[in-house]
Amino acid sequence: MTDKYDDKALNDPSGKADIDREVGENQSSMDRLSLAFETSARRWELIVYPSLFAFILLAAYGFYLIFSLAKDVHFLALSVDSNMNVMSSNLMTMTDSVGQLSANVRTMAVSVDSMAQDVRALEPMLTSMNSMNESMKNITHSTYSIQRGMHSMNHNIHDVSRPMTFWNNFMPW
Repeated sequence: MTDKYDDKALNDPSGKADIDREVGENQSSMDRLSLAFETSARRWELIVYPSLFAFILLAAYGFYLIFSLAKDVHFLALSVDSNMNVMSSNLMTMTDSVGQLSANVRTMAVSVDSMAQDVRALEPMLTSMNSMNESMKNITHSTYSIQRGMHSMNHNIHDVSRPMTFWNNFMPW
């Protein structure tokens, strides 16, 4: 570049024309640079502004989702808390019921022990019942023998009564 200035300086003793030309070239370079920058900026504007708008929409939607999720979690926490209170009271009632059940089972165990002792006390009575059972068998056998005897006697009376029926026909009474 210095050679250029030196040649121009020799041709133009004042050097003013060269400077003007240089300024003009620099000006047109600056204009081209400015035009290229504006064109590039317009391209970026076509990309960046819609992207920025889309980002803002997505950010707002994300905020809405997070907000609604936080609200749902809050309601869930309240529901779980109320259900835990109900469950806690039910567990307390169940604990009391199990305590009463345990006391009742203890009472039943005492009653069963008492019944076992009473059954042991009934063993002599069981012996008496067996003896009474044998006596009833003997009475039943004796009653059967009486029945057979009565049957035999009825049969004999019937045989004896045949001739009597003949004489009874002659009697007036």
